[in-house]
Amino acid sequence: MSAAGAEAPLAGLRVVEVAHYVAVPAAGAMLADLGADVVKVEPPRGEVYRRSRPKYAGYACEFPENPGFHLDNRGKRCLALDLARPEAREVVLRLVDRADVFLTNLLPGRRRKYGLDHETLLARRPSLVVGAINGYGLGGEEADKPAFDYTAYWARTGMMDMMRDEGTPPSLQRPAIGDHAAASNLVCGILAALRLRDRDGRGRYVETSLLQTGLHVLGGDVALALVTGQDPRRHDRRKAPNPLWNSYRTADGRWLLLVMIEPDRYFRPLCEALGRLDLRDDARFAEPFARLRHAEALVDELDRTFAERTLEAWRPRLDAAGVIWGPMQSVSEAVRDPQARAMGYVRRAEHWSGPIETLAPPFRIEGVGLGAARTASRLNEGASELLAELGFGALEIARLLGEDAVEAGEGPDPA
Repeated sequence: MSAAGAEAPLAGLRVVEVAHYVAVPAAGAMLADLGADVVKVEPPRGEVYRRSRPKYAGYACEFPENPGFHLDNRGKRCLALDLARPEAREVVLRLVDRADVFLTNLLPGRRRKYGLDHETLLARRPSLVVGAINGYGLGGEEADKPAFDYTAYWARTGMMDMMRDEGTPPSLQRPAIGDHAAASNLVCGILAALRLRDRDGRGRYVETSLLQTGLHVLGGDVALALVTGQDPRRHDRRKAPNPLWNSYRTADGRWLLLVMIEPDRYFRPLCEALGRLDLRDDARFAEPFARLRHAEALVDELDRTFAERTLEAWRPRLDAAGVIWGPMQSVSEAVRDPQARAMGYVRRAEHWSGPIETLAPPFRIEGVGLGAARTASRLNEGASELLAELGFGALEIARLLGEDAVEAGEGPDPA
């Protein structure tokens, strides 16, 4: 349990997670943040994501495991089992027998192979809430098709196609963004299913997919395409129809983003902040349709103006004017952002190699301390005690944790 004390919203809730990589583990981490006791089942050597050390990707860092793994598995107990072995599956079923929630991102065919599909689990424990994420959903011809968020969330939904300037090739997006969005969707569904269980005592199957999540996240563009039958227009910063919703480069090579969806409201204060009253009085830019006709000229003017001062010189001027803007920061800048630090979005956590900084839970509840003070446990840390809780005797525990139980099993599915 991770949230503080008995006031934790999910205190006493038991969760079993048979999942890997990011999407479902991130959901399990949020349930742990809320106070649930989450037991994660990993392959015998630990999942690949745990073992992907920063130095393997070229970083000058000796942290012994993947920091991302610990973000998405914070506060969990981790048990290594080879699901190809019947005795390992028996351990999982004993965990299920006392659980409230079962989480997985095994592909549907593999769930059935191991007897971990929702039909089998709900027949065994009717009060269980089973939550799952895969690439493309449980039905259709692609239910068993492996996926990462790159393929199902970014590429398949049209999001990657939209997130590029006109005439430029698509760029590879950053990892796990779609996974974390899908995790939030799954947690929402699980909490709703638990609320229904409070009423009627019945468990339920809850699922989302990376494809479904991507379409939902891209909702505005998807809604437009459904109504018009046309693709939304890509952005072209040189010809932005609203130059007050555009990016500009400053004298020190930094970029800032203006987002003024109501340009009439903000054009005058922006001109004053920039010291460009001539733009305010220029007939080409005096009203919305004129600015639209002469948008390229206004972008040129703003390019020249923003290039005259550094980002830090523009910051107080834009803030004082009350216009909507933001600096384009690097990730290393974002985690040092004074506002993020003031709000406690970054916190310290205990790792077996020493304390590290990591992200806090992505929400706050007034008066309730949320989130883990520690990262994921070491593989099989406390395994003997956990197996004893499940009713296994000393000889059975020795066999399960001995050499015969740690032979390499099948590799994980991507999603």
